[in-house]
Amino acid sequence: MGRRLAPRWSGRRLVAGLLAGVLVSAGACAGSSDDDGPVPVRWSRGALPVPDGTPGRVVVRDVTVCGDRWYVVGAVEAADGETRPAAWVSADTRGWTPVGVAAESFYGQRAVLYSVGCRDGVVAAVGARSGGVHGNPRVVTWRQVPDGSLVEVPAPFELYGGAEARNVGRIAGGAGGWLIAGNRVSGAAVWGSVDAAGFELRAGLPGLASDDRGVTWAYDVAAGPAGWVLAGVVTGDADAAVVWTSPDGVGWTRVGLPGDGARERPQRVVMAAGGPVVVGVRGSSFGAWRAEGDRWGPGGWRAAGRFGTGAAGGSVQAVAPLAAGLLVVAWDGARHGLWVSPDAGESWRPMSGPDDLPVGGDRSAGVAAGAGRVVLVVDDGREGRLWVAPAV
Repeated sequence: MGRRLAPRWSGRRLVAGLLAGVLVSAGACAGSSDDDGPVPVRWSRGALPVPDGTPGRVVVRDVTVCGDRWYVVGAVEAADGETRPAAWVSADTRGWTPVGVAAESFYGQRAVLYSVGCRDGVVAAVGARSGGVHGNPRVVTWRQVPDGSLVEVPAPFELYGGAEARNVGRIAGGAGGWLIAGNRVSGAAVWGSVDAAGFELRAGLPGLASDDRGVTWAYDVAAGPAGWVLAGVVTGDADAAVVWTSPDGVGWTRVGLPGDGARERPQRVVMAAGGPVVVGVRGSSFGAWRAEGDRWGPGGWRAAGRFGTGAAGGSVQAVAPLAAGLLVVAWDGARHGLWVSPDAGESWRPMSGPDDLPVGGDRSAGVAAGAGRVVLVVDDGREGRLWVAPAV
């Protein structure tokens, strides 16, 4: 694992939408479109110390804010390519400390942590390392214990792997516990847990699994006051963008997202401005869909704004909710770009990234926002980098 236009904006609207996560300099507020240039943001480079043990380079995959702490997850990669799981924590995004990671299994000791979620101030993570006869990812989960460290959760191979395996994706925490999004031979699936101490596979469920309408694929999951939302597609004669909603993570309702016939692939889902917002590829651009309030079912979703170009060869890699908006990291096939919306996906404007934002290579990215600052992590297969945009 680890080898992954806008209408006029008033200054008042922009600052109000970004205040909780991205505070921009004066003069950044005037403007209406891509032609006005990116919203300027002051980035500073952060440092993640290599945890005790075999030396190597820092690998970064994901970041989240959880309670009053920030967490980054990834690995340490030695010169010979061997990896070991790693995580870091910070109270202020300035200084970072390695988190203890207790791994017991062969693949757990070599895993790269690629997704981290939060629930009630506690984190849980998913990681994997390719291996075995077929070189498939061997998935392992971790839960946080009272001393702050992460401990491996024992699981039989068939829970995440085996003959029915496809992939295991991202993890999210909510009022009902934890869910991991992924896919099995039967189609879209989830793994659920009350406390992240043991997960149950829920595959082949009506509405979620593949059927005569096509093959289902789930990419991401988020939790909100009305339950869970999965984002994905149904592939068939004509691919369809969909979400699945569930009050309990067991019973699911499939909802088609409105489209215009272009290639559409929802890839990330977050809760913003009181409801779920999905972001992904929409033809040759990126774009969003959103539901209003508690209307998450059929008829409650609509297509929102589009942004960027080059989406046909790219992907939305990370999304962070702001007070009333969104911050997106997207890959256009050549480079990473940052985009910000002050109104939960309706309008968009590019945002300036760090000067040394990597391009090309084997890449992954994560972003989180809260308490007046943003943390961005990007890995290009050669170096894991972290930046912070502080409040000003």
